[in-house]
Amino acid sequence: MVTVSTACSSGPPPPTEAQPYTTRVAAARAAKDAAFRAIDNRYSPVPAPERASFPGVAYFAIDPAYRVPATLKVAQTNPPVIISIPNSAHEIEQKVKVGSLNFALRGATYTLSAFAEDVTDVERLWVPFRDLTSGVTTYGGGRYLDLERTPTGLYDLDFNAAYHPNCVYDTSWVCPYPPAENRLPIAIEAGERLRQ
Repeated sequence: MVTVSTACSSGPPPPTEAQPYTTRVAAARAAKDAAFRAIDNRYSPVPAPERASFPGVAYFAIDPAYRVPATLKVAQTNPPVIISIPNSAHEIEQKVKVGSLNFALRGATYTLSAFAEDVTDVERLWVPFRDLTSGVTTYGGGRYLDLERTPTGLYDLDFNAAYHPNCVYDTSWVCPYPPAENRLPIAIEAGERLRQ
């Protein structure tokens, strides 16, 4: 069994700002499909015999309303906060919580815990989450976001870039589940979805 955790490995690459937003998102999605289909890509979660016929990742329609700024309240603790997270192999993984992201979406405010490899490095965050689409139109185990800190110090929280863990495509991959504190009480109809 492959035991690679897919916390930050399969999200779309960051788009450039030179093109309109929807064009950048569409281009990132097309690039991800191409990478998943590539026979020589050992990181593709699609089993090699299925890549030629892989129909591509299914997505919700691109909706700029799901792209919002987020502020990070850094966890001021020493030693760092370690959260135990179950994974798809029925094991427990230890993740370093670096703080809480606060954001507003559709008139309400929410908080998600953010994780990183190193508690002192908050330039790139991993944010696993579940919402009311989980187990309905998206994978029941949740989805992930990879966030980059902007020059303003805020984070570009874009649910259009929410992605499924690799175990959705091949169950030999081991994928961590979001902690209970990262379950949103709303439906996030953005990003990757299950193919119907």
